Amino acid sequence: MSRVVIVSRLYPPEVGAGAFRLGALGRAVAGDGANVTVLTTRPPKHAPRTPDPTDITIKRWPVLRDRGGNVRGYVQYASFDAPAGFRSLFTRYDVAVAESPPTTGLVVAIASWLKRKPFVYYAADVWTDGVASMGAARVVVNIMRVMERAVLRRAAATISVSDEVTERLVLLGADRDRVATVGNGIATDIFHPDVPAPDEDGTYFVYTGTMSEWQQPDIFVRAFASIAQEHPHIRLKFFGQGAVEGALRELADELVPGRVDFGGVVSPAESASWIKGAVGALVSIVPGIGYDFAKPTKTYAAAAVGTPVLFAGPSTGGALVRDADLGISTEFTVDAVATAMRKMLANEAQGIREEERERRSTWARENVSLSAVAHRVARVIAQVSNSRESRIDTASSLGTEDWNTAS
Repeated sequence: MSRVVIVSRLYPPEVGAGAFRLGALGRAVAGDGANVTVLTTRPPKHAPRTPDPTDITIKRWPVLRDRGGNVRGYVQYASFDAPAGFRSLFTRYDVAVAESPPTTGLVVAIASWLKRKPFVYYAADVWTDGVASMGAARVVVNIMRVMERAVLRRAAATISVSDEVTERLVLLGADRDRVATVGNGIATDIFHPDVPAPDEDGTYFVYTGTMSEWQQPDIFVRAFASIAQEHPHIRLKFFGQGAVEGALRELADELVPGRVDFGGVVSPAESASWIKGAVGALVSIVPGIGYDFAKPTKTYAAAAVGTPVLFAGPSTGGALVRDADLGISTEFTVDAVATAMRKMLANEAQGIREEERERRSTWARENVSLSAVAHRVARVIAQVSNSRESRIDTASSLGTEDWNTAS
């Protein structure tokens, strides 16, 4: 029986795309017969109280969090990464899996080198691009680039969530033949059209998940304010937290007092329920700051429930919405978003949302099931574990059908 260790600051019951992704991976690897150990953090106080799985050994460590309960920032990352390096050294494994950021990847790379064991790097995004987009000092961007490049070159395999991310990873120095593009997904056993709608009589738009600088969800508050008088019965709801939540609350009180609700962090099941009852699920990415390649998990969550998406942002995320007919994609402007909101309200009045619900959810189930993605990653890990080489060709672990599905 192979021994696999997953090292990540995010893991269930913490709520978020990364936690969902790694929780599914742990289940998939354990289901394939491996002995799985997870080195992660103690969950924040607001995380849902759910028991850990019995077939996976989860070892939690205290970590510094910001005021929102996130492990976000250089000091917070270091508070996890430094102990994680030592914990990895004293954990028995045949292959390690390190989730981004690259700082975590680097300490696991060092531990694996000392133990003469291979490791797999799970690159959900490109951190060098993200740091640059946030206006970090040039020296910080350069340091991150050096670390990310070192991790990519040392990894036996790198897991990428999209073709766009793969291209960025290759430009940073990853060997294309050792990058497995597996796609991204959503837990369709939680997010599905049969979840109960919330006990809410009113009509509303909903935003769920992280509220960050690279999403700038204030655009939805501003657009909502411009149509609020036309539709006095409509509300706007936010669930989740993030760096810009405080500013969002202030803006909502200024522009549309009493019309915007902030529900905090909720469980995945509650999130699915609120998405189901919404006129539209709001998703945004700020164009031109380094995340134009992203396909937000929020889009998949809404599609899986069958609720139309209102996506504001660059062409990659917009193309996903348009090509699969998952809702409306629009430019990242207040006027364009307001126009899309009006159209969604008109569609709701005509019953189009419910007519299209099953089709959208079927698309999600067939194309972006998180379980299917996790099993693709598990197959890459198994190949690394079974290989006598320090590096392998990950392309051979995925068949043509897998690559097409992941694209």
